[in-house]
Amino acid sequence: MSSLFTTIVFGAAIGLVLGMLGGGGSILTVPVLVYLLRMNTQVAVTASLIIVGLNAVMGSVLHWRGGNVWLKEALLFGMYGTVSSYVGARVSTMLNSTLLLVLFALLMLVIALLMLQPKARVGMTVTRRPWWLVLLGGLGVGLLTGFLGVGGGFLIVPALVLLLGMDMPTAVGSSLVVIALNSAAGIAGHLNSHVVLPWTEILVFTAIGFAGLLAGSRLARVLPVARLQQSFAVFVLALGVVLLVFNVPKLLIF
Repeated sequence: MSSLFTTIVFGAAIGLVLGMLGGGGSILTVPVLVYLLRMNTQVAVTASLIIVGLNAVMGSVLHWRGGNVWLKEALLFGMYGTVSSYVGARVSTMLNSTLLLVLFALLMLVIALLMLQPKARVGMTVTRRPWWLVLLGGLGVGLLTGFLGVGGGFLIVPALVLLLGMDMPTAVGSSLVVIALNSAAGIAGHLNSHVVLPWTEILVFTAIGFAGLLAGSRLARVLPVARLQQSFAVFVLALGVVLLVFNVPKLLIF
């Protein structure tokens, strides 16, 4: 599979999933960059933050135009996460690349299993939660964003529903605003490590992702999102298992 073909296919797929679900596509970016585009893990994590962040900016604009973004609430939640995202990015630069991939795989398994659980009813009235729960949610999601190079949308969407009382469509759109903020902070943390980035691949990947976002935001209005999310969870689960199979033996050698 050629590098250009891989970039086109997976760039579009990641944008598509972000547009439909407000997250999830970012969790594929690091494995694709490492195993298919042959990037170093630290480079891939930084590149992932840039690709996901730029796609999130475009996606948030599309959803905002459709009336599915609570901008004030999303900015508040995202600002809580920017500090912990920066800290997570700095910590990740100190870890062994194999350990980083193992941790990434474990996170994928946990999230996939949560996504496969029967869903609570969405769109129901949710009692407003204390401000400190919103603070902890933002800090936790931001830490994972910077540490593992993921946008965190698969965590942000349920957090916005449960903590801020958003309905599902609004949470999907608002999550992209939070992803953009967290990704920006994570990028700042990684760039201080003097990583040399393959900008050509990053920009092509991002541009293709924009096309996927346009399609995803439209499909989200007509397709059963719950079923799509369950299918995606199975894929994430399988990918997490593959990452563990490849990397746990390497970790044990050390």
